[in-house]
Amino acid sequence: MAEISQRDGTWAFDGSTVRITPGLHRSVPLFRQTYGEIAVPLEAVAGVVLEPERKRGRLRLRLREGADPLLQATGGRLPDAADPYRLTVDADRTGVAEYLAEEIRRALLLDRIPKEPARAYLLPGPPVPVSVRSSDGTVSFDGSQVRIDWSDTSERVKRATGPRIIGLGELVRVEWLPNTSHEDGFLRFVTGETVFSKLPPEKDPYALDLWGSTRRDLLTALVATAVTARLPHPSTRPATAGDGADAVDAPPGPGRPLPQTGSDHHDVLLRRLRELGQLHRDGVLTDEEFARTKAAVLRGF
Repeated sequence: MAEISQRDGTWAFDGSTVRITPGLHRSVPLFRQTYGEIAVPLEAVAGVVLEPERKRGRLRLRLREGADPLLQATGGRLPDAADPYRLTVDADRTGVAEYLAEEIRRALLLDRIPKEPARAYLLPGPPVPVSVRSSDGTVSFDGSQVRIDWSDTSERVKRATGPRIIGLGELVRVEWLPNTSHEDGFLRFVTGETVFSKLPPEKDPYALDLWGSTRRDLLTALVATAVTARLPHPSTRPATAGDGADAVDAPPGPGRPLPQTGSDHHDVLLRRLRELGQLHRDGVLTDEEFARTKAAVLRGF
């Protein structure tokens, strides 16, 4: 057993699993404390490095592409401090950190772990149900459907539509971007109908606009990961617009909708326009709100 304990957490390796436990110090981000312990099977590991710094070092575990739903959902956008696969190492403990890294490297060689992308998730992701309150509303996932309850500060167009409930089978993918001091973030649930939507997050009824507490909004990555872990693996589902990948030969099925044609796309946008028009006629949306939202929808044509 190789193990190192630091303020940020503890890493232990028993020959088959790297067990990462977050530290209890107040400097450890809320996201890492909430995500809890992670057991990384050796087959999910691509490599490990100890990066020296002037006063400290940094132990970094690299996972195989497609092995972890957390990395898939967050796309490498987690802040360094919240990344569970990085551990800050004090200068007097770099020898222990290097020993741990060497033990992992040796096991990777002995077990002949491949470095190519995984064809299935090798880590489970967060347990469900999971619920997070963000600046734009509360998002919950029970394993079969996502529910968004808007906050009082959400855009009127969102509040007017009421709670948004999305079945797992409707989803194509989840998009997540953290809010920072430079820009707002979002959590967007992309369905077969909304895959071509161009609505900004603050007006999109399938998206949470993350603009408030960075510490609290970061927890939305828990929901993004829990949903991603239960969607078809990227290697087995066809690419859709915006995936940035070539299509994979796979038949449509639950959670794997058929790609939309141009006419389907226009039908969806026309339905959106009709819904907005009804909200405007009912007095829910002001003239200005209706004009802005309508313009956003029309940009999707």
